[in-house]
Amino acid sequence: MRTLYPPIDPYDSGMLDVGHGDQVYWEVCGNPAGKPVVMVHGGPGGGCTPDHRRQFDPEAYRIVLFDQRNCGRSLPLASDPAVTLEHNTTWNLVADMERLREYLGIDRWLVFGGSWGSALSLAYAQTHPDRVTELVLRGIFTLRDLELQWFYQDGASLIYPDLWESYIAPIPEEERGDFISAFHRRLNDPDPDVRLPAARAWSVWEGSAITLHPNPGYIATHGEDDYAVVFSRIECHYFVNNGFLEDGQLLRDVDKIRHIPCVIVQGRYDMCTPARTAWDLHRAWPEADFHMIPDAGHAYSEPGILDRLIEATDRFAHGEHR
Repeated sequence: MRTLYPPIDPYDSGMLDVGHGDQVYWEVCGNPAGKPVVMVHGGPGGGCTPDHRRQFDPEAYRIVLFDQRNCGRSLPLASDPAVTLEHNTTWNLVADMERLREYLGIDRWLVFGGSWGSALSLAYAQTHPDRVTELVLRGIFTLRDLELQWFYQDGASLIYPDLWESYIAPIPEEERGDFISAFHRRLNDPDPDVRLPAARAWSVWEGSAITLHPNPGYIATHGEDDYAVVFSRIECHYFVNNGFLEDGQLLRDVDKIRHIPCVIVQGRYDMCTPARTAWDLHRAWPEADFHMIPDAGHAYSEPGILDRLIEATDRFAHGEHR
């Protein structure tokens, strides 16, 4: 079974001015002459980690990573409630990716994204299909209303009733008919005594349900104050705006990218982005390679998921599309 490549450091990095006062952090590692790939992180608001670099053969790939607006090492951070998220939208992130591609002098690249990163990857590819050589998508998320309702309103609550109690604790009974809106109000409150409990509840709920078996490391990271505020505030901003997408748009527009070789990897017991969405993408796009991992949840680090992801990147590195 394949696992992560050895740790690797960037050979180049910087900040890209994307307008509106936003600076996007980027880095490049691996082989400067290798096949270009861009790693699109999840959340929105999750940021990149050193292990994200390790999903690609460093001898074969020129590996590009970037932190999306207002998270990770990008500036300004959403941890400051005074920082507006007005310009943090799906389509501005698509434009940021294209600006970064041009800045780095890359003609075309493999686009690799998981969770929210799968949605942003689909949006980018459907906007710039001529710039995408292949797609590798994991934990499929398209921000349809049924997907948001499942994890944040009613659905996963039936599987994790104990964890759910902690998630809903900051929200009074009279506001529980719409948790996303109720959290949004609190996550943007200037009072830290209002903002922080809501941020921790939202973030730890996701960190607790992201793997098939609880991962103390993920839970601890999601519980850190700054991370929790950035992560929850950006996610909630996207969700109250329906991802800046029409409902079902990313599935509807598959014809724009049908010709692009694609691998779809989904954990059977993914509670965050349940298998229904990956299956709907598979039905809409049967030409793509589809892998349902029988003993996995949502996280890319789960053994069966990681094996399939690296198998795909290894195969594409050598020009093998089937």
